[in-house]
Amino acid sequence: MDNLNMLIVIFIVVSIGGLLALYGVIEAAVRNGINSSIIGQFLEKKNGTEEDKKTFLDNDLDNRD
Repeated sequence: MDNLNMLIVIFIVVSIGGLLALYGVIEAAVRNGINSSIIGQFLEKKNGTEEDKKTFLDNDLDNRD
C-alpha cells in the first residue's frame, strides 16, 4: 500500500510538471504567432507596443532599484 501511494504522488508531480511545460510551449507559440501575424502587426501599430507595461512583479522587492 505504501508503494502505491508513492507511485500516485510521483504520477501527480510528473503530470503537473508536464502540464506546466505544455502551457509554456503553447503560450509562447500563441504569443509569437499573434505578434508576427498581419492582424497582430496592425494592432501593434494602432495601439502601440505594450512591452513596457508595468506589472505587479515590477514592484516586487527583488526588482527595486
